[in-house]
Amino acid sequence: MSLQFDFPASLSAEKFIAKLSNKINMELVCRQYSLKTYYDSFDWRLYKNGITCEFNRSKSTSTLVLKNFENNLVIASTEIKEVPAFCEQFLSEEITGTLAPLLEMRALLPVCNLDYETYHLNIINNDQKTILRLVIEEHDLFKNRVTVLPIKGYDKAADSIIETLTEKLGLTTTNKPLLVVALSLQGRKPNDYSSKMNINLDPDMRADIAGKYIFSHLLNAIKDNEHGTIADTDSEFLHDFRVAVRRTRAGLSQLKGVLPDEITAYYAEFFSWLGQITSPTRDLDVYLLNFAHFKDSLPISIRENINPLQEFILAKQQKAQKELAKKLRSAKYLSTMYEWEQYLKEQAPLEPVEPNAKLTIKQLANQRISKSYKRILAEGDAIDNNSPSEALHDLRKSCKKLRYLMEFFQSLYHENQIKQFIKNLKGLQEVLGDFQDYAVQENTLKLFSEEMLSNNIHANTLLAMGVLIQNLDTLRCNARKDFSSKFLTFRHEENHSAFKSLINK
Repeated sequence: MSLQFDFPASLSAEKFIAKLSNKINMELVCRQYSLKTYYDSFDWRLYKNGITCEFNRSKSTSTLVLKNFENNLVIASTEIKEVPAFCEQFLSEEITGTLAPLLEMRALLPVCNLDYETYHLNIINNDQKTILRLVIEEHDLFKNRVTVLPIKGYDKAADSIIETLTEKLGLTTTNKPLLVVALSLQGRKPNDYSSKMNINLDPDMRADIAGKYIFSHLLNAIKDNEHGTIADTDSEFLHDFRVAVRRTRAGLSQLKGVLPDEITAYYAEFFSWLGQITSPTRDLDVYLLNFAHFKDSLPISIRENINPLQEFILAKQQKAQKELAKKLRSAKYLSTMYEWEQYLKEQAPLEPVEPNAKLTIKQLANQRISKSYKRILAEGDAIDNNSPSEALHDLRKSCKKLRYLMEFFQSLYHENQIKQFIKNLKGLQEVLGDFQDYAVQENTLKLFSEEMLSNNIHANTLLAMGVLIQNLDTLRCNARKDFSSKFLTFRHEENHSAFKSLINK
């Protein structure tokens, strides 16, 4: 049952109250100017899970409310003066408990503001008891709205007032969240950002034109995350920024013979530099994000001894972040990004001379994906128990390149088939990624311990770090053991047949 109703366009709040008072007993509790600010993460994690987050301010109070946007029922609320950036900063356990699993490391950001007049009405019976509450929101830019708030034990009162609102006063039920209406006035809609690749290509599109289209999509992702990366709003801005940079590098290296060689070489070098300057900050972000897990992996008796490591990493992260922000404001970054954007906007030549430019994008996709897949099989088959760690690292990079290619071109293939193959590839990538990450973390912690030793850190902290390094070494060895079974699953005949079927369609 909907509990929200839109007014007819010509009906003001005062006229509505006057008409309603002629039909039922009611009292106006208060009328006040209000300001509503909607919050969500940059990638809409709350909205995707059916929740709206409202910060409602008036002269008398300010309240943060989480609602189910399908029925507008309140999930949790708390009175606060300001909205903190991260869910763990809320004093309300109910709010934190609802937000933490959804937002994780992402910050709450204001999405849009609404100012309006609020009217609070009580519907009363003959005994002067309140049996129902109504909240009217009167807006200047779109239809006014009333929300019915039933009171336990007076269900018939809600049914009766709803009948009056719809049949006698001409209101219409609505399930459309006010957030959607407000965003539409700004030319926006929810879910207008996603880190996932969503590129629709015509199979017959010329390869060089499609290549520019792909690179333009990735450039937009970089620009979308640029400000948040510089401001260090939350760690995922830098993560998504780096993913878009890596995808661009993969595109430049894998889509050979599509763009002019000098263009490819010039921008491959630039995006390689961009990957290098963003790496230190991201590595430190990962340590901070994983710190609670690291701490929990230690025996209880020494867990608190590891806390100085967190302070040490945070100081390094803040320093690295400042250096990164400076480089992302530099003339080199700004001018090269501008040049890249202008190049991508240029019309493709009628008669390109590059060897693969005139191929259809489906032809090029088949060629590049097949070659990348065969390389993975060859590299994986060559790895045995005596192979150096670098061999697994190289295979991981090859898997990433194939993954990016399949994400670029997924619209060219049968949706279920390519999603299943990407899923199988992810399984192999995960074990290779774990192996590499544990090895890097282990070595980095050794370097941190040497640096902290020179800073006269307490011996108990170094001992706790030693245990953590041993734990990481065990995890690395386990990942190495898991590789063989994951690779056998990936190169299984069933998966190989599915790949051939995918490419040949």
